[in-house]
Amino acid sequence: MAAKSANVTARIEPEIKQQAEAVLERIGLPVSVLIDTLYRQIIMTGGVPYPLTVPRIKSRDEMTDAEFNAMMQKGCDQAKSGDGLALEDAFDRLRNND
Repeated sequence: MAAKSANVTARIEPEIKQQAEAVLERIGLPVSVLIDTLYRQIIMTGGVPYPLTVPRIKSRDEMTDAEFNAMMQKGCDQAKSGDGLALEDAFDRLRNND
């Protein structure tokens, strides 16, 4: 195996880095091994090895009543448990494209 001597530098948001590294630490995977594995997958697949798409949310017209009711119930449950955003925080995130 060739000696590992190349460095990769990336600038990311500190909170994103911290959260991702916490997950990697829990599963015992060093960041360097993850990056090496990702680069190898890019070489083997000839591209990014996972889809880079924005999930499309169905409109109400595309949902069944059961799907719509389940979505609304989930939102209601989240609101009751306090697991959500304050209205002003939600609008701030929309304004800042978060």
